[in-house]
Amino acid sequence: MTGRGNNTYLIVGNGGSAALIDAGVGHAQHLEDLGRAIDRHRAVLTDVLVTHGHADHALGAPAIARAHPDARFAKYPWPSEDAKYGVEWEALAEGEVVSIGDIPIAVLRTPGHSPDHVVFWHATSGTMFTGDLLVLGGSVMIHYSRGGDLAQYLSSLEYLRSLQPRRILPAHGPPIEEPDAVLAAYLDHRRTREQQVLAALKAGNRSVQAIAESIYDDLDPALVPAAQENVRAHLEKLKNESRAVDEGGEWRLS
Repeated sequence: MTGRGNNTYLIVGNGGSAALIDAGVGHAQHLEDLGRAIDRHRAVLTDVLVTHGHADHALGAPAIARAHPDARFAKYPWPSEDAKYGVEWEALAEGEVVSIGDIPIAVLRTPGHSPDHVVFWHATSGTMFTGDLLVLGGSVMIHYSRGGDLAQYLSSLEYLRSLQPRRILPAHGPPIEEPDAVLAAYLDHRRTREQQVLAALKAGNRSVQAIAESIYDDLDPALVPAAQENVRAHLEKLKNESRAVDEGGEWRLS
């Protein structure tokens, strides 16, 4: 589900303060690499800024806190998830600016993949740290049963596109050097998927499983739950738009 693993990003400002974007999972090698990077820059880790509360982004927080006890941990609140990680979180808010020395990092509220998702934006360089909103060469799961919302996700993509970033640094996969093209492709992909869901309903498929099977061909069994989560997210969006009806788990067009 995470490809080759997680990306975390260390930002070092003048004066020796440093911030880490996303906390990883507490892997020993990551902690060693982080410590060496901080020492190389003669810096102190002052902030750990987390894009959202999924485990691959936040599980490493306690280990980092033990190694760097003066660091503060901050994210947009998701209380039911935040309590799992054993650190005291400071709440981030839309539009807040976190100063890492002389480097201003703005917080952009971007729900959809999860209810607490934020993007970190360095406007001067046009760089966005986008967490799980985008991954080059693939698509992102909208985990409906854990607070994902497709309509919010699409709005978040449009919001990012309106800011015209020059470079995107995602939590998985390589940097995205042509952000507008990738954002446009993501939006087109979701529109295409919606048409496929509508066509599946029109053909008489009634369950999430049947709709997913009609859309996703030769899918790795390990990815079936993710496909069903995506289909459910599309169905809920259609229901909220009065274009589909859920009759006890049996779906039909309105």
